[in-house]
Amino acid sequence: MPATPPIDPDFDAHQADQRGELRSGGGLQVLAAIVAGGAIGSLARYGLQEAFPHPVTGLALATLGINVSGCLLIGILMALITHVWTGRPLLRPFLGVGVLGGFTTFSTYVVDIQQAVLAGAAGVAMVYLAATLIGAVAAVWLGTAVTQWAVKA
Repeated sequence: MPATPPIDPDFDAHQADQRGELRSGGGLQVLAAIVAGGAIGSLARYGLQEAFPHPVTGLALATLGINVSGCLLIGILMALITHVWTGRPLLRPFLGVGVLGGFTTFSTYVVDIQQAVLAGAAGVAMVYLAATLIGAVAAVWLGTAVTQWAVKA
């Protein structure tokens, strides 16, 4: 396993031969894949946030769980696309950008922090801020590392 895995190892926008999804009408297919995946991911996120509401001064556990689990899945997905599911140009736009991009919600995370601070719960906001950042980065790393180990084992 390399010491530092590439950020997006399955795509280099500077190499024309790797931009196959952008040639011969593929742009509309990519857009459709992103839209379909985004609808699925956004609806899943909405359902979880409705099922697990939080007070303004409380920890937004649903959003924290969504962002950390989404980052774990993104790490797993990138490792699988790199090592197992190569040559599938719509998989990353559908699952990565669409489903997982629609599922994770760092904009809601920022709004939750702002609302907690304005409501006088700065301590909760700081815990939430740190837990999300540390959890998200650790989840991507763990998902990538474990998946790379598993597919090479």
